[in-house]
Amino acid sequence: MTLDLRERPRRNRKSAAIRSACRETHLGPEHFIYPLFVHGGDDDIPITSMPGCRRLSVRGLMTELEEAVDAGVGMVALFPKIPDDLKDSVGTESHNPKGLIPDVLKRVKDRWPELMLVTDVALDPYSSDGHDGIVAPDGRILNDETVEVLCKQALAQAEAGADIIAPSDMMDGRVGAIRDALDDGGFTGVSILAYTAKYASAFYGPFREALDSAPRGGDKKTYQMDPANVREALREAGLDEDEGADMLMVKPAMAYLDVVSALRDASTLPIAAYQVSGEYAMFKAAAERGWLDERAVVLEMLTSIRRAGADIILSYYAKDASRWIAGS
Repeated sequence: MTLDLRERPRRNRKSAAIRSACRETHLGPEHFIYPLFVHGGDDDIPITSMPGCRRLSVRGLMTELEEAVDAGVGMVALFPKIPDDLKDSVGTESHNPKGLIPDVLKRVKDRWPELMLVTDVALDPYSSDGHDGIVAPDGRILNDETVEVLCKQALAQAEAGADIIAPSDMMDGRVGAIRDALDDGGFTGVSILAYTAKYASAFYGPFREALDSAPRGGDKKTYQMDPANVREALREAGLDEDEGADMLMVKPAMAYLDVVSALRDASTLPIAAYQVSGEYAMFKAAAERGWLDERAVVLEMLTSIRRAGADIILSYYAKDASRWIAGS
């Protein structure tokens, strides 16, 4: 029997060449930011909940970056593990011009001037309380006082060579304050990648192990967003755009593709999405047990994030995915 069909969509799927020509969503190394953890010790330390990831020494970081650059990665994000004896209640070490991140930025820029360096702006790695902001005696997170410190942190990073400042703290008004501080400091060319819709997610657990940055008390729900909300993300996006953000981020990615899509429709700015540690850990755990084809599912998931509207993806798979895409 032959059906009388004028439309046969399968004609556009009949060969690899046609499928490639008709493909709507492209995924390549140029879309990735590679998040890396760094500490001041001499050895690389495996992160048990994130197989394949490590707290890197400065030497280990340089080796990892060599491999990432060779794979085609052009942007990296640096996250520090700070010793407890350098932490205090107001995150003073966050803006130490001789601290770990400024030192690493200078070293990396000297080696790879064209590599785009993204730095995290938040107090949790530096805070003895483990929160993104300053904690008042009654447990409240102080917004305006925190923003003042974040501006100092952003300036220290810009002075050391950061190309993109990424405030992840979710304090109100911090994008505008950081933009003013950077411009007043002569860093008008430094970009701001705003964590616009950072949700109070259960997917962050392995990251907090990696940096030993879990809150010492309470939770982050008074500043990170309610996972039930999407209209709130649009409000945050409008504020960040008005305050001078150059790019907007949704974090996490996988469970929030609808938010990525909503921001894509609402803004002309580039949209980033963060494939977070919990997502990475799930893929790794399933792959280690032989339950999933790691390469296939990771590339499918990354493609879905792009399809939802993300221009940029932060992913711990950035180096491996770049190699897989190249066929190596």
